[in-house]
Amino acid sequence: MGMRILVLGSGGREHAIVRALAGSPLVSSILAAPGNGGTALERNTVNVQLHIEDATAVASYAAENEIDLVVIGPEVPLVAGVADELRQVGVATFGPGAEGARVEGSKAFSKGLMERHGLPAGRSKTFAAHELLEAKEAVREWGAPIVIKADGLAAGKGVTVAMTVDEALEAVDECFSGRFGDAGTTLLIEEYLAGPECSLLAFVSGRTMVPMAPAQDHKRVGDGDTGPNTGGMGVYSPVPLVTEDEQAAMERIMQQAADALADEGIDYRGVLYGGFVLTAEGPKLLEFNARFGDPETQVVLPRLKTDLARVLNACAHGHLHEVELEWSDEVTVSVVVASAGYPGYYDTGLPITGISFAEEVPGVQVYHAGTKVTDDGTLVTAGGRVLNVTATAPDFATAISRAYLAVDRIEFRGAFSRRDIGARALRERD
Repeated sequence: MGMRILVLGSGGREHAIVRALAGSPLVSSILAAPGNGGTALERNTVNVQLHIEDATAVASYAAENEIDLVVIGPEVPLVAGVADELRQVGVATFGPGAEGARVEGSKAFSKGLMERHGLPAGRSKTFAAHELLEAKEAVREWGAPIVIKADGLAAGKGVTVAMTVDEALEAVDECFSGRFGDAGTTLLIEEYLAGPECSLLAFVSGRTMVPMAPAQDHKRVGDGDTGPNTGGMGVYSPVPLVTEDEQAAMERIMQQAADALADEGIDYRGVLYGGFVLTAEGPKLLEFNARFGDPETQVVLPRLKTDLARVLNACAHGHLHEVELEWSDEVTVSVVVASAGYPGYYDTGLPITGISFAEEVPGVQVYHAGTKVTDDGTLVTAGGRVLNVTATAPDFATAISRAYLAVDRIEFRGAFSRRDIGARALRERD
C-alpha cells in the first residue's frame, strides 16, 4: 500500500509538488488543501477544504484521515506552528516547526542567526517602532543605496531597495505606519549588496544538508527588470553565471546554516532556501526562507530525477543522509502568465483556454497557480499569478522558445507575461 500524502497550499509551487508526487510509485493518494484547478486534475489527487493555518484543525484532519506524510507549502502555516502540532500527534511532516520557520518569519532572528554563526551577509541594524528617529538617523548615516525591511511576514511586501536617502526615509515611515500590521512593528536597515542574485534551495534534516539545483528568479513585473516587485514573474535553472567556486561556496554556507540551526537546538526538517548575492567578495546571504520557493520549485522539481516522495519522507523521518539526489542535465525555464493589473488590483473569474494546446509543445508543463474550477466545470482565474508555463530542453535557447510558444497558446482576458524570462542565461555576466 502506498503513502497517503496531504499537501497544504494552493499555488504553483504546490501544483508542482503534487504533480511530482503523483508520479511516484510510492504514493497511493494525495489530498491537496485547498489546492487549485490544476491539482484537482492530477492522478489520484483530490482537493479538500481545510483551514491550513489552524494547527489543531490540520493535525486532527491528518490523524482522522490516516495521512502518512504532510507537506507544508506556504510560509504562514509554518510560522503558525502547524508542523509542531502535526508531529505532536505522530504525523510525519515535511516543513520546519515554528522555531525553525523564524528564519523567514522574523528577519531580525534570521540576521541574528547569520551574525552569531559567522555566515557571510551584509551588515544590518534593527529598530523597534518607538525608535523611529534613531532609524532615520541611521539611514542618513549609512547613506544610499540601502535596504529597508519590515521584520515579519508581509506577503512578499515590506522590502524596499532604496536608491536614495529620501526613498529610504519614506520606507521607514511606511513600515512604522501600520500598513504591514504586526510585521512592521520592527524594521531592519541593511547594507545594499551589489551583484547578481541567485537562489539555492536545500533539503535539511538536522545537520544533513542536501543542496538542490540553483535557480534565478525575475521579481520585477516588467521586461528589463522594470516596475514594482512581484512574487516572481519567471525563473530558470540551472544558473550559468554561477561559477563552480561560487556554487561550492554557497553549498558550504548552507551547510553552515544547517549546523547553526542545530547548534541552537532547532530540529529543522524541510527546505531551507538561501537567497544569495554574488558579490565581488564572494556569495553573501540576502535572506532565508523556510520552504520551497515559488516559482523556483516549478523549475527545480522538473530537473529532479530522484523520487520526490522518497526524499520528502526521508527528510521528515530524519533519514535524509540515506538519499542521494540525481539531477537532469537539461535546463528549465518557467514563464508566469499573470492577470492584468498584477501586482496591483486584478479581476478574477475569467475563463482560461489553451492549456492542453500549450502542453502539446515538446517539453512543456503548465502549472496552475491562481486558478479554480467552477461548479459547471469551467477553469477560471483566481489570482494574480495564474499559470507557470515551464519548458524543459537541452539548452536555454530552445527552452525559452518552447516556453513562449506555449505561453502564446493560452488565453484569458488581460493575460500578460514578461517577454525576457531566461534572457540572462544567454548573456555573459555583467
